[in-house]
Amino acid sequence: MSSAADTAASGGTHGLVRRSLAVGRTRAGLVITSIVVLVAVFGPFVAPESETGFVGAPFSPDAPETLFGTDTLGRDVWSRFLYGGGSVLWLSVLCTVAGVGAGLLVALVAGYSRTWVDELLMRTTDVLLAFPAIVLALLFLAVFEPQPWTVVATVAAGHAPRVARVMRAAVLDVAGRDYVRSAESMGLRRWSIRLGDLLPNVTGPLMVETGLRLTYSVALVAGLGFLGLSGLQADQADWGLMINENRLGFTVQPWAVLLPVIAIGLLTVGTNLIADGIARTSAGTDREVVG
Repeated sequence: MSSAADTAASGGTHGLVRRSLAVGRTRAGLVITSIVVLVAVFGPFVAPESETGFVGAPFSPDAPETLFGTDTLGRDVWSRFLYGGGSVLWLSVLCTVAGVGAGLLVALVAGYSRTWVDELLMRTTDVLLAFPAIVLALLFLAVFEPQPWTVVATVAAGHAPRVARVMRAAVLDVAGRDYVRSAESMGLRRWSIRLGDLLPNVTGPLMVETGLRLTYSVALVAGLGFLGLSGLQADQADWGLMINENRLGFTVQPWAVLLPVIAIGLLTVGTNLIADGIARTSAGTDREVVG
């Protein structure tokens, strides 16, 4: 019975992905996100200058041999932009994976415990949910020195209780179905049921939550970078930090601020469109599907 449930769940997941890709907003989100990701990944290999090299006077919009002028210290804006996306991208992905993984683990334990453990875990998440994610991040980074790993841990800690709440509801819905009861009657261990019967059948809401958390991770990581709390080296290029460094010269040299703002905005919109497309498909409201 368990293997049959796995096969059905796998087919359902693949079907959800195919149907989601048929939705216009999902395809648009993939295109937008792919463009930004390609810039972030391959940008350093095509940057005309190094990320720390000085090429002209500060805030010069038409410095020689530069495409978008120079920044607050006279470094090439275009090169800094091409170097700066990698940190935002990999930190956001790590935050999302860690936060969703922790929240999913809590949901699987709480949603299928049927004991006081469920109550304890849910009350703990209620406490964490009382703090806005940015406040929790600032509080954590005020105690520990800002480092990439502390940023990941902080943002993930903000995601985990939200993911746990949503996924627990999905687990509770699946836990009462016949194939789960059949697995119980066969004497399978509870963790075997969690991983073999529950997890494969909650992949729809899990995919939606992952997309949403990635969107929020991008915003939070960029915001912490803007505040200088991303844990990166002082001269390392970062889109969030670029905005803060060059905001005072915006009226003179806007590109040093506009380029990272546009990139962060596009990445956020792209991931949100993907998550929304998957959510619409999962809920059966994908009216944009063609043929």
